[in-house]
Amino acid sequence: MKHDRRHFLRQGATLAAMASAATLSGCAVQPPRRSGVTPAALMGSGVPTLAPVKASPDRITGIYVCTRPFRAAGPRIELEKIGSKAVVHNYGHGGSGWSLSWGSGTLALELAMQTGARELGVIGCGALGLTTAILAQRAGLPVTIYAKQLPPDVFSMRASGLWTPDSRICDDAHAPALADRWETMARTSWRNYQSMLGLPGNPIQWIEGYSLSDYPRGQAPPDPVNDEPDYGEFHERVADLTPHSVDLPPGSLPFKQHYTRRYTTLMFNISTYAHMLVTDFLTAGGKIQVREFHHPGDLLALPEATLVNATGYGARALFGDESVIPVRGQTARLIPQPEVTYGLRTPHVSMVPRSDGLMVQVLDDHGQFNNADTTPVRAVSEEAVRSLASLFA
Repeated sequence: MKHDRRHFLRQGATLAAMASAATLSGCAVQPPRRSGVTPAALMGSGVPTLAPVKASPDRITGIYVCTRPFRAAGPRIELEKIGSKAVVHNYGHGGSGWSLSWGSGTLALELAMQTGARELGVIGCGALGLTTAILAQRAGLPVTIYAKQLPPDVFSMRASGLWTPDSRICDDAHAPALADRWETMARTSWRNYQSMLGLPGNPIQWIEGYSLSDYPRGQAPPDPVNDEPDYGEFHERVADLTPHSVDLPPGSLPFKQHYTRRYTTLMFNISTYAHMLVTDFLTAGGKIQVREFHHPGDLLALPEATLVNATGYGARALFGDESVIPVRGQTARLIPQPEVTYGLRTPHVSMVPRSDGLMVQVLDDHGQFNNADTTPVRAVSEEAVRSLASLFA
């Protein structure tokens, strides 16, 4: 089971629970001669005709690197007094920032309201900062966001964009203590996302995807040497939220991998979604100030008595929190293909069909844990794109 997680759940355990290990897809469905599956059987299984992915390095429009803020104990959501200020920390979500943002923001706001706050300052304008600020507005508080960088330049914008609520959320040892709180955050966020389905620009949408493997479910190749910890897995606690994955007949899709599972999950069109959040915040009277803080004492100059710290990996330097470990992640964006509406995943590469471009990422690569280097390596992304192309039979 640990081996399967390392190979198939790198981008998020929940996706793996529904998908096991997905990869690239393309081309029209053809009658599978070797499997003996009839066209009628394929129609009954709901296998669609898939538009091909144009997986070529010359279609890369951008390469992006972020540092996911992993904490062994999970997200830090707690109140701290710093001089005259009440600071509510809301950071350390690993690869689950977008997925857990509304639930985490709800918990952070509850702590902020306990201080008797009549206005709120939010430090950071990424996934956690924006959602916490909007939740505070809905509670009737005037809110100002203070941030060094704004979308699209925050690390949250460089995420792949899938519902992955327990991706690098904590380590195995801390999982039992976090489980109930994690489930509360996941279910709260899920309810919020359901209200955003069908909005203009599709900030949130359902997608189907295909997880490809050379091995049947329950089997995998030898576990490679790995430099990451065993992560906590909670996806079974919310298995009721998404449709179950389906094993497709061998040969029913034109991939070299013999075993295919179809999964269904939520996708965030992050460019559209972040723009919507910023617009909603400003329309409701919110204010944004571009400002950089170097030390906790810098916060004392702010007018708000209660602050929410949603600085992600930045909290390591700002608050000296050495428990925040950077996990480097690199994605490449290909020219958008509106006709490609499905996701793909193998143990080594994933593709997410966002409206602003197809996001391609290498999985199972080493040397990314405790790596704060944000320098893009183009050769890695080009190899990921070529790996995607090689999946076609």
